[in-house]
Amino acid sequence: MIDVRTAYKTKRRQHRGTIRTISSEALFYRPVLLPQIKTDLKTCHTEFSLYQSDMLTKAQTLKNLINKVRKDFKYNVFCDFDFKHRCLKQMIEMSRHIVSLQEYELRYVQPEFTFSALQFLSSIKKALPQIHLTLHTSQFSMTESLNKEDVMELLSAIQITETGNRRVGNQCLLKLTSGAEFHQSLTLTGVDRCYHISCVTSDWVWVNDGYNLILTDTTGVPLHRVEDSCCGFGLHTVNSESELIYIDRNYNINKLSKDMNTTTTFIERTNSTWRPRCVYWSPSTGDLLVAMYNDDTETGKVVRYNQSRQLTQTIQNNNAGQGLYREPNYITENNNGDVVVSDFINYGSGAVVVTERGGRHRFYYTGHPSRSKILPRGICTDALSHILVCDVRTKTVQMLDRDGQFLSHLLIRPSGIFSPHSLSYDVNTHRLWVGSEYNNTVVIYRYITRQDALTDLNPPTADVMESLSAIQTTGTEKPQQGNQCLLKLMSTPELLPSLTLTGVRRCYHISCVTSDRIWVSDDKDNLILTDATGVPLHRVEDSCRGVIFSNGLHTVNSESELIYIERNYNINKLSKDMKTTTTFIERTDSTWIPQCVYWSPSTGDLLVGMWNYDTVTAKVTRHNQSVQLTHTIQHDNTGLGLYRGPNYITENNNGDVVVSDYGAVVVTERGGRHRFSYTGHPSGSGLGPCGICTDALSHILVCDGITKTVQMLDRDGQFLSHLLIRPSGIFTPRSLSYDVNTHRLWVGSRDNNTVVIYRYITRQDALTDEHTPRPGGHALSNSTTAI
Repeated sequence: MIDVRTAYKTKRRQHRGTIRTISSEALFYRPVLLPQIKTDLKTCHTEFSLYQSDMLTKAQTLKNLINKVRKDFKYNVFCDFDFKHRCLKQMIEMSRHIVSLQEYELRYVQPEFTFSALQFLSSIKKALPQIHLTLHTSQFSMTESLNKEDVMELLSAIQITETGNRRVGNQCLLKLTSGAEFHQSLTLTGVDRCYHISCVTSDWVWVNDGYNLILTDTTGVPLHRVEDSCCGFGLHTVNSESELIYIDRNYNINKLSKDMNTTTTFIERTNSTWRPRCVYWSPSTGDLLVAMYNDDTETGKVVRYNQSRQLTQTIQNNNAGQGLYREPNYITENNNGDVVVSDFINYGSGAVVVTERGGRHRFYYTGHPSRSKILPRGICTDALSHILVCDVRTKTVQMLDRDGQFLSHLLIRPSGIFSPHSLSYDVNTHRLWVGSEYNNTVVIYRYITRQDALTDLNPPTADVMESLSAIQTTGTEKPQQGNQCLLKLMSTPELLPSLTLTGVRRCYHISCVTSDRIWVSDDKDNLILTDATGVPLHRVEDSCRGVIFSNGLHTVNSESELIYIERNYNINKLSKDMKTTTTFIERTDSTWIPQCVYWSPSTGDLLVGMWNYDTVTAKVTRHNQSVQLTHTIQHDNTGLGLYRGPNYITENNNGDVVVSDYGAVVVTERGGRHRFSYTGHPSGSGLGPCGICTDALSHILVCDGITKTVQMLDRDGQFLSHLLIRPSGIFTPRSLSYDVNTHRLWVGSRDNNTVVIYRYITRQDALTDEHTPRPGGHALSNSTTAI
């Protein structure tokens, strides 16, 4: 007896490919095609009737022309016969006249006949008038009303074009998701950074850094290495045969076969003044687009080669004759044939330059908002004709429509990557590969899905657990009156007396000890205790300067003891009387370097921002009062790194860990779950965060080195205001420390040894006029009268 279940499984296995095609393609396309077909059935009769009427009219016109041709042809043929008849008749007459002349010659000219001259002339006068030499001509012609162009127009006006099978456009099939969804990350071996990515298949990509070009898969392991690649950015592309096309060290353009056994010179460099900068193979035309740069004139151009490697086009100037490009870094093509170039202008700005396929300039994109600047790097287009570009200034991936209008920040300082530098869109899987400017991490995202994609109604277990963890059970505590009831923001920060310090060059970090004593450090190993006079009261001799990023090197505990990072990267503790220094936390792992510290008043724990020079990764560790390591915060829920290089660290009133990291303020819950990353106002505009603190109302205050401001956020990362804008005497705020006892804010300068003190929080019942908001005014307006 046949086992039905086994037979079914066997048949299903045999036809697995067909089943997959039906389920993923046929069944997906049919619901989209069917409404279009029904609509066409309703309108086709009317449309074809119009065509039929037009065809009959043109057919009658053509018939009339043909009749005219036939009539003219008949007339001219008979005319030709008549012409021949008349010529023959004339020939006979001419022959007769010639015979007559010969007779006259014999009769009057021969020597034996002698006539007088008068007789000869008289005989000729009578005979010659009978000869009439008339030339008969005829010309074959068509009627003037018949024109060759008219006939051609009639014959070509109605055409039947073979369009193939009915297909569904991407606009009907695809749509944007609500945001970029993490799919997978990989850490590559063989490159230090990811300057450019070219997809070969859905799981194979070519990646290069400054000097290395490797083929890798989703495990990150190199499968092949190109030894003669040039140093640069958009150096390679892949054609439809999965062959690698790349720029070599001599600036020739080579082609590596699919089996990676044969390398040939595809386009040889013949002009020493121009060198190729980036390449892109066009799937639509098979052409190779090459962006060139001239070192002498510091200008760029784009050239196009056909499949026979012939130069067919050069794009260099706009309609006014001005150069379009400065120094192209990356090049790609949109679905409508537009040539899209990521161009470098100078070290502060660049542009996305877009031209039509024919070379006519369409637009420049220079950032969002329009007056801002962009430093474009990797660029690509997707199935919906969006233009995606990496901006290393704001550390974002920006999405534009095909006409250059800004749509959104697709990615803002993404975890693990931190500064997106390279992009490659896989047209088969609709996945976006994003490479990092700073490390060897590539993250794959999906932001385009099918129109009928159904979200899973059963959320993943991890999401359920996360939702459950958000519901916290707290112990019963004695009700306390919150600061929101006691304190309020002032309308404008009040400037208190400032101080000029002795013993430091700049003010890179401040730690409050009492209301009139602070520890201050600069960038030259100086760490001093000072008071309101600015005179040093004590100097720490073995403090650390910091490595690349670190500035928040010290903190103060509840016992007024200084905790600081010393030169060997141990964490020391200086007693309140400043007589005893002990090693608080000894460095035991040489790969990790402490960058910044913060003592938590709420728990007594010590938070330490760490950095790994070898792996270019970072983390936050928590040590309890017994100096035991109790917790490590390093990754988000996708396993990607949260931190690039912690500069400063603090804690908010709700237990959130707040880190001033490279390019962002990164905030996690006390347990380590990532809450948000703040990257400037408006979102994605860029941030150079330095000193950071929180206040009694749970605001987050951060110094921004880019805008030279102190920005205020709420506890959830929403921008509230610029508390200070380039304050007088400081000019560029670098360090912050909030005194919880006096509600004063100490602000240190990056440019000099000045510390300025402000008050911007007061009691709810304060009645002084200077602390009362103006009628109709807004708290913390951007007025600079007190700054």
